[in-house]
Amino acid sequence: MRHHNLNILSIILFLSFSAVAIAGRYGGWAAINDINDTHVKEIADFAVTEHNKQSGENLKLESVIKGETQVVSGTNYRIVLSANDGTASKKYQATVYEKPWAHYRNLTSFDPALN
Repeated sequence: MRHHNLNILSIILFLSFSAVAIAGRYGGWAAINDINDTHVKEIADFAVTEHNKQSGENLKLESVIKGETQVVSGTNYRIVLSANDGTASKKYQATVYEKPWAHYRNLTSFDPALN
């Protein structure tokens, strides 16, 4: 009986630690290590293109400055980028939600960057 209780305790502890590890991995924001990754640039280009459609502006993506991802029921990308309006370069922060398996992307925010 004692051996059986130790097995149950071991399983409970394992599941508890697994839940903590999963909670730390999903839901929180994590830095994008390679901002030159082609997918990251594709997300940034999508953000600028969608912003232009919605606002009537004609911004051109110059570069991705930094970014973060958040795993939810898909992935949120929060990207700081540089774009040019034809007269000056400005920094913007864009958030894009993506479900790649459903071929779905949505621009959820696009604002001037604070810094």
